Amino acid sequence: MKYVYILQSLSNNERFYTGITDDLKARLSRHNSGEVTHTAKYGPWRVKTYIAFTDEDRASAFEKYLKSGSGRAFAKARL
Repeated sequence: MKYVYILQSLSNNERFYTGITDDLKARLSRHNSGEVTHTAKYGPWRVKTYIAFTDEDRASAFEKYLKSGSGRAFAKARL
């Protein structure tokens, strides 16, 4: 199972991070412990939303979409 997730910073509600993982709980822990350099500055984080995929290719495609301009707009309006 692959999870595409969106995190929201608890220190700055306007900061979001989109990623993909096999283990959402462990990945959130790494984000919050500062192990992920891209998110360390704005931690701690909470999971805003996540979507589980059984197909890895679809999960990767959806993550890529969410990181695009139209995907960010979609996430802001719908997720």
